[in-house]
Amino acid sequence: MKKLTYKIAGMSCNHCTAAVNKALANCPGVLSVQVSLEEERADLEIDETAFNIEEAKSAVNDAGYQIVL
Repeated sequence: MKKLTYKIAGMSCNHCTAAVNKALANCPGVLSVQVSLEEERADLEIDETAFNIEEAKSAVNDAGYQIVL
């Protein structure tokens, strides 16, 4: 298990954080997610063998937001 933090752009309300949370939670290898609107970030616990950052970026983009690397 590894912990990662990503800056998330485009969030403006609790609905936004819920959408980002759902998008990331459904990605393979994501064990847990906490999204902070105030800090504009997502904290993830992942299984490194199954997680793919490109899949996560795509899922967040599809939800209307952006992971800023």
